[in-house]
Amino acid sequence: MAFPSWFRWSDSQLRLPSRNPNDMVVDTLMMELGWQIKQAERLQRDKENEYRKIKTGVDYSWLVSYPKHSFDISPGERLQLEDACSKVHPSYCGPIILRFRQIVAEYDPDVKEVPHLFRSVLQEAAEKMKEEDEVKKLARQWTTKRAMSMSLTTFKSRARIYPFMSDIKTISEDVEREAEPARRVWSMPEFRTTKDD
Repeated sequence: MAFPSWFRWSDSQLRLPSRNPNDMVVDTLMMELGWQIKQAERLQRDKENEYRKIKTGVDYSWLVSYPKHSFDISPGERLQLEDACSKVHPSYCGPIILRFRQIVAEYDPDVKEVPHLFRSVLQEAAEKMKEEDEVKKLARQWTTKRAMSMSLTTFKSRARIYPFMSDIKTISEDVEREAEPARRVWSMPEFRTTKDD
């Protein structure tokens, strides 16, 4: 007897409900922000402990207990950041996280500065997305205009080009005859209009 047959539910009930990709982006980015805030707190605490140890010459870090999470973003700022995160396309989530980590590593910010850095990275990504949308829009417009102009070129033109006519004079013929060349550029083909009957 198979193990799954002991239970009354089917495989379709075991599947987790699919989540909206935008919600997943918001959750992922806000989790990254929370983790970076915790890391900044830990680094700040370590710096303070090192300073105290150098100043007093005694290490009391084993005696001190720190709160789990002391800094928290204000609800208004959190909502603004979540709103900015909801505008991010899922394909930008990874690059935003990488850029945010890079900036935090470069600047080694204070705990209160981390949300501001996060906001700047989100604004940078929003500007980049807007630029790419404009480029796509211009490319689409150019493609449609080009397609329209190409459709206009299918009409027959009355002007015909005869590049290998025997009566076309060349510059070398003029040099051989020691005649002055006319004002017309002799390397250009002869244009003639044909009359339709």
